[in-house]
Amino acid sequence: MTEKLDIDHLRQWIGRSEEATDTVTAQLVKGLRATLFQEVGAPKPGDAAPFTVHWCLAQPVFPMSMLGPDGHPTRGGFLPPVPLPRRMWAGGEIEFLQPLRVGDESTRTSRIADVQVKSGSTGTLCFVSVEHSISSPRGIAIRERQDIVYREMTTTYATAKAPPPPPKAQHRETHVSDPVLLFRYSALTFNGHRIHYDRDYVTKVEGYPGLIFHGPLQATFIIEMAAKLRGGKPPKKFTYRGVQPLFEGSEFSINANETEAGMELWTANAEGQPTMKGTAVW
Repeated sequence: MTEKLDIDHLRQWIGRSEEATDTVTAQLVKGLRATLFQEVGAPKPGDAAPFTVHWCLAQPVFPMSMLGPDGHPTRGGFLPPVPLPRRMWAGGEIEFLQPLRVGDESTRTSRIADVQVKSGSTGTLCFVSVEHSISSPRGIAIRERQDIVYREMTTTYATAKAPPPPPKAQHRETHVSDPVLLFRYSALTFNGHRIHYDRDYVTKVEGYPGLIFHGPLQATFIIEMAAKLRGGKPPKKFTYRGVQPLFEGSEFSINANETEAGMELWTANAEGQPTMKGTAVW
């Protein structure tokens, strides 16, 4: 049974902050390029890294004794101790100011911006918003807001009513979401969340039909496509949200349509239904 959710207690975490530092290495850039189906090459000091390399940097490291049953660290510390057991990225917003480069020492300053409780079709939802500022030796490189959602545990995966099919994409590319791809991204981000690599856990404990594709990896593919379509220039601002889970073992697509304001982008499953939507402006 889930512990009672005390929103007043959880909101006491608003304003808490932490700082972490890491270095953009050539090996990290090679690994991320390979995972994103890009040419690996031989990154040299000063070369630009993939646009969301910051999601691989300065990840929290906890001893095995401090991990919960889902592979995440036990609750508390910087993030509020939300008692709801399921945790996933809901979405966020990113401002790209300048690229991170091989050899950069990068510092991430993080702050809990908000904690809210809502009711959804699957029960109680708790949203935690975290603001990050990522800097390099040249100044602030990225600002972002990250929205994390906590949900109640169920033993079966309830599929929502199928959304209408997305519009035909002006730009589209496809890949396969196989377990190796998910494992590589978990390794690059030091992400121990078992929903991405432990099929027995994700199907028998959390009730999903298969391994779950990382939210930030979907966002990364969308951002990289947006930049590629604009001659390698990332959007000034990118806003995204998860629509439904994307599972392993099938083809997925990355899609984009030009708009007057910028670009609408989305990832979609093999049936063409969107799993994450994003909006990019330059």
